[in-house]
Amino acid sequence: QVQLVESGGGLVQAGGSVRLSCVASGSIFRILEMAWHRQAPGKQRELVAEITSGGTATYADYAKGRFTISRDDAKNAVYLQMNSLEPEDTAVYYCAILVTNKPIFTDYDYWGQGTQVTVSS
Repeated sequence: QVQLVESGGGLVQAGGSVRLSCVASGSIFRILEMAWHRQAPGKQRELVAEITSGGTATYADYAKGRFTISRDDAKNAVYLQMNSLEPEDTAVYYCAILVTNKPIFTDYDYWGQGTQVTVSS
């Protein structure tokens, strides 16, 4: 019922910028948490940034000062602005949303298919 579609990925050179977008469609009453994750070749998926319904954002250490997460609830969208990109940022980036108030958090409710970001030196 719910689908998340990412866009904005591509090939960029080191030091460049990319703005990722994720739009959720379907029957959505509310979105509690929105997040971006990434998975590099040979590595596990990791959290890049997350933002609550109240607008509080948190970042992985490597993202602080370089990446900015934001959301537009009217559009059911979440964005990730990435500046000063490094080759180490190369990964598939996934957006995810949490729509249910779970007694114990186990995972996000919906995930996108991912968008590739490749940073060349």
